Amino acid sequence: MDELIKLVSQKVGISEKQAQQAVETVMGFLKDKLPAPVASQVESALTGGEMPDVGGLGKKLGGILGKKK
Repeated sequence: MDELIKLVSQKVGISEKQAQQAVETVMGFLKDKLPAPVASQVESALTGGEMPDVGGLGKKLGGILGKKK
């Protein structure tokens, strides 16, 4: 998640503390809106964990976040 925070900070031109708050807000929103299994996979991807490849979801999210599987 640190990589995402730094990326948001750089792209938007805000402090890393502000970027962290933004990322945490988005993560909370996604966890509330997505089905629990998908939300846990998104959280795992954002925190650097391995994601199971459920119908290609792991590869798609990993690609969005700059990770290769």
